[in-house]
Amino acid sequence: MSRTITRSTEGSPHAVQNGESESALSHGLKQRHLSMIALGGVIGAGLFVGSGVGIAAAGPAIVLLFVGTGALVMLIMRMLGEMSAARPSTGSFSVHAEEELGVWAGATSGWMYWLMLCAGVAAEATAAGKIMHTWVPFIPDYGWVAIFMVLFCASNLTAVKNFGEFEFWFSAIKVTTIVAFLVLGVLGILGVFGSPPGTGNLTDHGGFFPTGAAGLASGLLITISGFAGLETVTIAAAESDHPSRNVARAVRTAVWRIAIFYIGSMAVVVTLVPWNNPKVATDGPYVTVLDRLGIPAAGTIMQIVVLVALLSAMNANIYGSSRMAYSLVTRGQGPRFLSKVSRGVPAPAVLASCAFGFVAVILGMIWPTTVFAWLLSIAGCSVLVVWSIVCLTQLKMRRRLEREAPELLSVRMWGFPYLTWLTLAGILGVFAVMATSTDGRHQLLGTAVVVAALAGAGHLKQRRDRRAAVTSS
Repeated sequence: MSRTITRSTEGSPHAVQNGESESALSHGLKQRHLSMIALGGVIGAGLFVGSGVGIAAAGPAIVLLFVGTGALVMLIMRMLGEMSAARPSTGSFSVHAEEELGVWAGATSGWMYWLMLCAGVAAEATAAGKIMHTWVPFIPDYGWVAIFMVLFCASNLTAVKNFGEFEFWFSAIKVTTIVAFLVLGVLGILGVFGSPPGTGNLTDHGGFFPTGAAGLASGLLITISGFAGLETVTIAAAESDHPSRNVARAVRTAVWRIAIFYIGSMAVVVTLVPWNNPKVATDGPYVTVLDRLGIPAAGTIMQIVVLVALLSAMNANIYGSSRMAYSLVTRGQGPRFLSKVSRGVPAPAVLASCAFGFVAVILGMIWPTTVFAWLLSIAGCSVLVVWSIVCLTQLKMRRRLEREAPELLSVRMWGFPYLTWLTLAGILGVFAVMATSTDGRHQLLGTAVVVAALAGAGHLKQRRDRRAAVTSS
């Protein structure tokens, strides 16, 4: 396999196997698109609704879990920013992993990420369909799912700037909602909307750690899954007007805001309402807090925001999965017909990703507790596999860049290599926590089978490429 590094117009090298296929994509994304994608990519329905399940599992200690997982995510994002700013590529971490670790690593991280995003499209489309069915009941759930799939498939087929505009405004709505919630929450804690809650909700009802280690373990897995999807910004950077500069800015602005949005939101929730209030898990923590503050139509407002978050995630996942599939097949790791580009868009890859997502929706309707549950469990674990490979890749790539092209390190991982190793240890710790439960062990086993198959296929391709290179020479 070629390891040739070609120089971009910015002076940053693009490490790709096929320079023509990389340049065939359009470059319609702007800095404002990437900045909002970086912020909105980790603000999804998992935060607005799923975090309520985490609070019910861990109690007020959910704040500490989000501190830990938020720190982990910020470190991963910094690594991705360092590598993508130095060598922007549509395949992002998959391309970097292939160059530094081998074909097996690129194939495993790339296809695992594709699987995760496509499964996410199915889950988000299903949830969005249910919300719309409650408002417009004469159209069934699956009818709305079909409408959303066609809408976002069509928008991703036309031009990348359409994806960017959708995500810009979707993310703007989500970010505005979070900021408004934080402002209202702080005012509520200060007693503007009634009696100040004090620290009662943090210390009563079983204390700060009411469910013990088991609750922390359950909450940990929920908080981790809420951050999946942040990597999309490094994939999108390759289709922006100034890839290296734009991704560097997007990463720098997103890191500290992630901490404020997630940790701040959870702190507000557990301070204002008891963690064991059943509405926190059923209605969602944001609705429960807004009801507590007396905000009119809180449920309807948040339902609209959750719908926006779901549609945003669908849009981003279709985009990210199609670009990852395109990058993989142009490197010889999939069916070649997916590598065709029409008007700057990898149309076959977009259609294939949407088709897989729609098939997954059908599986969810027919076998919701077996096949679909198995698919989602593997997809949920995929992000940890990807992050592990990102850490190993960054360790090797950073040392090589320092030797060969230190001027390309416009974004640097903090505390290298110690924080990279610490991040990897944290990910392995999450795997260890998962192994303590029966469901977690089943999830790990299913993921291990898929990883072994992908890594094995990648290793065989690597050996074939080496033999072919020897024969040709």
